[in-house]
Amino acid sequence: MTAYALDTNIIIHLLQNTPCVITQYNAHITKGVHLIIPPYVDYEILRGLRYSNAIAKERMYQKLCASCEVGEMTRNVWLRAVDIYTNLRRKGFTVGDADTLIAAFCIEGNHTLVTNNIKDFMNVDGLALIDWIE
Repeated sequence: MTAYALDTNIIIHLLQNTPCVITQYNAHITKGVHLIIPPYVDYEILRGLRYSNAIAKERMYQKLCASCEVGEMTRNVWLRAVDIYTNLRRKGFTVGDADTLIAAFCIEGNHTLVTNNIKDFMNVDGLALIDWIE
């Protein structure tokens, strides 16, 4: 079974207890779906929580990390990110490093990206997407 990689915006919704995202999360955990947090997402979440001194939310996030896997960056992920960036720029799309690295991590690991920011990722070839908020 393919793992689901959680994008930053989905984790924020989990931390805010957004009902539809909590329902999806619980349903997937119950089914035994493997959930993974891309390393760049881990960085984005932690930097935001620590900057805003959100101690309770950081504890919640650490509990979430205990129920998921936090991924690792490999050389292949970095190289895939270079290819994604190059391909999209040549097609005339503006590309951010965060989204490029998250997409590369998902493609290399054969993970479906769970995001409610489909438009930022829809032009990445080979990336499977799902929206838990829609």
